[in-house]
Amino acid sequence: MCFSTIAFSVMHALVRFVSQELPPVQVAFFRNVFGLAVLMPLLIRSRFAMLRTTRLGLHAARGIINILAMFLFFTALSLTPLATVTALSFTAPVFMAVLSVLFLGERFQIYRWLAIAFGFAGMLIILRPGIIPLDTGALLVTGSALLWAVAMMQIKILSRTDSSITIVAYMGIFLCLFSIGPAIWVWQPVSWENLAWMALIGLCGSLAQVSLSQAFKETDPTALMPFDFLKLIWTALIGMLVFSEIPDIYTWIGGAVIFSSGLLIAYRERKSGQRPSL
Repeated sequence: MCFSTIAFSVMHALVRFVSQELPPVQVAFFRNVFGLAVLMPLLIRSRFAMLRTTRLGLHAARGIINILAMFLFFTALSLTPLATVTALSFTAPVFMAVLSVLFLGERFQIYRWLAIAFGFAGMLIILRPGIIPLDTGALLVTGSALLWAVAMMQIKILSRTDSSITIVAYMGIFLCLFSIGPAIWVWQPVSWENLAWMALIGLCGSLAQVSLSQAFKETDPTALMPFDFLKLIWTALIGMLVFSEIPDIYTWIGGAVIFSSGLLIAYRERKSGQRPSL
């Protein structure tokens, strides 16, 4: 889990760096291509047995939602400080709690209302609407978190029948297919240097996804979730050292409040005998 937070943070920093020269949509395409390439040895070794599934349609639908979330998130990374993007991305489990009740028929208990209220309060602390101008990147990452919550709900359904490698592999396949057209539309010449950076983005992305899935398989997600807050620490450090971005106190407070709300959801669902909505 700790390794996955490092890999995600490095990937986000590299996306911000490369997006200074290339459109975020094009960067997303290369992230998907190189990310799938990392998984190819596993698929070939299994003679593509890992691609056996009875839910191809749901994998495709998840791919559509995921690519939209990725486009929004990568664009946000090109516009907004790393720590702010990371802090707002913690709203995904809060959105997931709402969607689980609306679409999966889960009970809406009082702790969920409290957690959702705290989550949105934390979001308001970071955004401070009416006090400072609304940042386009912050709005984009919030939209991305909502879409990612939908994708997580789809993953929750897929995990009942498919392995984590199968889910990640189909994500890579469909993300490549769905990102080709938009990438061609905004295509710009790519230098060898940027190509190398994007290969590293793909490697970090796949390693982060696989290690995260394996962490959830090895240990109770409730025990792992506190470590997810390390992403805010890593991105804040990278932002300061590489991009001279110093997070303000509101980002730290808001991020902590949002994260605590997600932790409350996970903890209470474990106590009630349910699998946490991650």
